[in-house]
Amino acid sequence: MVLELSQDAFSRLSRLVYDRFRILLTERKRSLVVSRLSRFVQTQGFERFEDYLDSVEDDRSGRAVSELVNRLSTNFTFFNREPAHFEFFQRTFLPERDRAARGDKRLHIWVPGCSSGEEPWMLAICLSEHYGPTVAQKAAILATDISARALSTALEGLYSGENTSRLPASLRHKYFDEVGPDSWRVKDGLRNLVLFRRLNLNRPSYPFRRPMDAIFCRNVMIYFDQQTREALSRRFHLNLLADGCLFIGHSETIESTELFSRVLPAIYRRKETA
Repeated sequence: MVLELSQDAFSRLSRLVYDRFRILLTERKRSLVVSRLSRFVQTQGFERFEDYLDSVEDDRSGRAVSELVNRLSTNFTFFNREPAHFEFFQRTFLPERDRAARGDKRLHIWVPGCSSGEEPWMLAICLSEHYGPTVAQKAAILATDISARALSTALEGLYSGENTSRLPASLRHKYFDEVGPDSWRVKDGLRNLVLFRRLNLNRPSYPFRRPMDAIFCRNVMIYFDQQTREALSRRFHLNLLADGCLFIGHSETIESTELFSRVLPAIYRRKETA
């Protein structure tokens, strides 16, 4: 049985998710909310969305609201998505950083909203192809997401043949082990390059010890309103090194021209500000 989601309950749920995570649930997302939550709400022993929301709001541990965002998070991605970004990263950005490097400085890449892990693993492949056996000394990737469920999938590193099919066959065999008729697992060599952590982007600052060389936040800001996107842009600027690059989705834009200059579609370079 599909539970009815009243307008009042949907408004209440939307406010809760926005206040905690700055994720914007418009009326167009109402049917998605019902499809993703209806059965779960019933398995938790509730017959109405209103009673379930009471439980979430009364839970002081934070586990209930975390499970809620796990259920609502959209984790659709695949390997080599928007490949022009990875080509620019490997052919232009990495050589630039190599020429500018001083001493043994490592590259630090951040992937906020990493979902089920395809993007950070793809970046790890690019880094491995560029640096070869010395890659672990040359670069590191931090991958974060609000969804514990998505991070669990990313950590496991197990993907279907369809998901990895957009990779060249040579790369798939080089960086994945075929562990079943339709299952491919990330090899240990890549695992040493990526650190996965849970992080809510809706916080005033981030607990980083140093700025990043590049940030890949692609197809994440589409879930936020304009005010939140602008605040994120300012925080990304603060957490990027001089001339560092910000990669976003092709359906997204950065309007803060005083903070970033456009390099290519959906690729921006950090500006110095007065």
